Amino acid sequence: MTVLVIGGSGFLGTELIRQAAMAGHATAATYATRPGTTSHVSWHLLDLRDPGRVDAVMAEVGADLVVNASSGDADWAVTARGPVRLAMAAAKCGSRLVHVSSDAVFSGARVHYDESCLPDPVTPYGAAKAAAETGILLVHPQAVVARTSLIIGDGRSEHERLVHELAAGTRDGALFTDDIRCPVHVADLAAALLELACGDAAGVHHLAGPDAVSRHELGTLIARRDGLDASRLPTGLRAHSTLPGALDVRLDSRATQRKLSTTLRGAHQFCTTPT
Repeated sequence: MTVLVIGGSGFLGTELIRQAAMAGHATAATYATRPGTTSHVSWHLLDLRDPGRVDAVMAEVGADLVVNASSGDADWAVTARGPVRLAMAAAKCGSRLVHVSSDAVFSGARVHYDESCLPDPVTPYGAAKAAAETGILLVHPQAVVARTSLIIGDGRSEHERLVHELAAGTRDGALFTDDIRCPVHVADLAAALLELACGDAAGVHHLAGPDAVSRHELGTLIARRDGLDASRLPTGLRAHSTLPGALDVRLDSRATQRKLSTTLRGAHQFCTTPT
């Protein structure tokens, strides 16, 4: 099977490439600014805003499976329109598609969200991700839309770098005690995405860990794992900040977990020791 990872130079994309190659799949990947460092991968420059380039890359690679792990932040052209354009190309080529979405599609008003819950975003980024979900499933009904949460990974994630910098006193900021999510380990997430891709799943699935923790609690777990002084981590309330977005969003992944052999570990488990 030939696998194409969109956004292959990113954090999740790098892990997807590693696992796809280890499974023996011919692997290609795209990048927006610079290719990744992973060897034995065919790298392709791709701007999701360019329909001609999307079609060209799809034709060049001839992928059986496309996994979209790209992130365009709140840029509507990249985050909302781009994935729909990719889904149209995948459908035309007969390629299976797995699109990685986010818990940012929810407002937090109901706290607990399973796959049946309709998006109600409160940020431009969340709105763009929600629009992408709707468009993708309209043009490619057999696609998988996989919502996830904070992605952590043995020191390589943005949140882990933040924890180290805050503990060292080299960065200003605070870890919120009222901002709650269900973190997932990048290795578990990549494995689950590829498992869904290789089956007959379609539609919306949730891939997050079972532990709901605040950003400060997660930071404390990371600090203890890495031998840092957790007492040096400053705390704060997101409700008292100017940052937009939901406070408490807990993805319920139990329905999807029952379909998988991959175990989505909780933060208390994967932060105990590095994998």
